[in-house]
Amino acid sequence: MYNHHQKIIEKAKVKSPPYCAVCYPCEATAIESGLEAFKLGLLTPIFVGPKKQIKLIAEQYRLDLKNHQIIEASSEFEAATHSVKLIREQKAHLLMKGSLHTDILLKAVINKETGLRTGKRITHVFLMDGPNWNTPYMITDAAINIAPDLVTKMHIIQNAIDLHHALGYGVPKVAILSAVEMVNPDISSTLEAAALCKMADRKQIVNGILDGPLALDNAISPEAAAMKGLDTPVTGKAQILVVPNLEAGNIFFKSLSFIGQADSAGIVLGAKAPIILTSRASSLDSRLVSCAMAKLSYHHSLTH
Repeated sequence: MYNHHQKIIEKAKVKSPPYCAVCYPCEATAIESGLEAFKLGLLTPIFVGPKKQIKLIAEQYRLDLKNHQIIEASSEFEAATHSVKLIREQKAHLLMKGSLHTDILLKAVINKETGLRTGKRITHVFLMDGPNWNTPYMITDAAINIAPDLVTKMHIIQNAIDLHHALGYGVPKVAILSAVEMVNPDISSTLEAAALCKMADRKQIVNGILDGPLALDNAISPEAAAMKGLDTPVTGKAQILVVPNLEAGNIFFKSLSFIGQADSAGIVLGAKAPIILTSRASSLDSRLVSCAMAKLSYHHSLTH
């Protein structure tokens, strides 16, 4: 585990562990994630799914479920519904995806009558860390919103800013990415970037410093920014990287992971509780950092 991710876990340990509904943990990795997070003091798991199957998997992989609560739910749909209900009833404060399909969980989350909707849009943030990086980077949204419109991008940015504060990183420098740093009517993402910066000027987005459009090199490299004659509080120093759409974000974070040897962790924001939405291929370290992020986000929400 890289340095910045490790610091997030250490920071989260000092907070009291919230209850977490672990939804449909019918794979060993899902059960292990809840148990290891519990050992680190990151959360207290409530496993929601087919009790007999969960116990058999735990026994097969020598995972000790003694003294941990398991709530019976026979199907993925039932587990998702019951997990969301635990959040609504304030019996759980975090939600973790187990081995069910993501769309089943999210359908339960966004249900207008029984879900976890708030006035915010549901968005996702990756926290990337790599070898000898001076700073971690947040990438958003590379997992939930496929082709976000202007209003959705406003929520994407605000949710990421709020998380940046929750993790103790202070006021973030936010780069709204495109292919170029000049507004070009033929590239819609440059127009939206310019509009989002003006929205921040008008306090429609708060507690962050925005600049855009910016190409990636101008956002993170002081040398590249200087060569283009760009000198703002964000250029070359960005901490939150806002991608134009899911395709760009997905390619970006996977390039960092598989070519740049970076590690990723991430959570879903904008619902009534932080959602730990790791993939089945995620490492245990990634899952634990995601749990720590969710815990810090939850505690921050209690006072803000």
